Amino acid sequence: MQNGSQLLFDIADGVAALTLNRPEQGNALTPEMLVALEQAWARVEAESSVVVAIITGAGERHFCTGAAVGDLAPGVGGLQHQPHRIANRFSPRMCQVSKPVICAVNGLVNAAGLNFVTDSDIVVCAANAEFMDTHVSIGLVSGIEQIGIARRAGVGAALLMALAGRSYRMPAERAYQLGIVDLVEPTAADAMARARTLAKGIAANSPQATALSKRAIWASTEMPDPAAATYAWELVKSHWGHPDFAEGPKAFAEKRQPKWNADPNARVRRDED
Repeated sequence: MQNGSQLLFDIADGVAALTLNRPEQGNALTPEMLVALEQAWARVEAESSVVVAIITGAGERHFCTGAAVGDLAPGVGGLQHQPHRIANRFSPRMCQVSKPVICAVNGLVNAAGLNFVTDSDIVVCAANAEFMDTHVSIGLVSGIEQIGIARRAGVGAALLMALAGRSYRMPAERAYQLGIVDLVEPTAADAMARARTLAKGIAANSPQATALSKRAIWASTEMPDPAAATYAWELVKSHWGHPDFAEGPKAFAEKRQPKWNADPNARVRRDED
């Protein structure tokens, strides 16, 4: 773990934990944190020892209150000349992380912090968590974050949050009802404990089958039918040549734990077919 840094990162038992570590500043995102996040997601994707990741915030009051407003400036350091895929590289989906990501929301989520929620695969939050978007209240456009909210909860929820600005905070229970979060736990500690339990269960599954399942499901939010189903079917078939496709049923029949192959490019040799 990188103690003392704005982003804590550790790996244990196949699970990478990323912790936004500016609790006294609402875990607001600084330029240094954005760079650290992109590097951390790249590490999650590259290291075979990592099967699943958890993103959370330090403390019990704030998950992430968005960008550090004091760091904002006209042009935001030249970002006005950059396309989205280059300028925004801090969430798991922005960084094209193929492995499952769980978001453990420990408190208030605002503005850019919503990207971690909308771009994670599973979201667990504490009962005191709230969700808001203050962009328009400080004269900024609420755009990127609300695309994800609209995808998860519908256009109405996105418009409410975007247009109301600082005057509206969505409580955890409402976020759960709308599908922005998947599970609500009593406290921040309980939310993190549930996230780790889920991560442990995911880490026991075939890494390749899990990654392809994630890809197929996210594609369904971007593609119309029948393209989404066609794409998902091709992903299903692509896994048939992977060693895990044979190992899972074999281990089940032999009543033992499967020995998964973490290499996504691994293939069964023809003489083993």
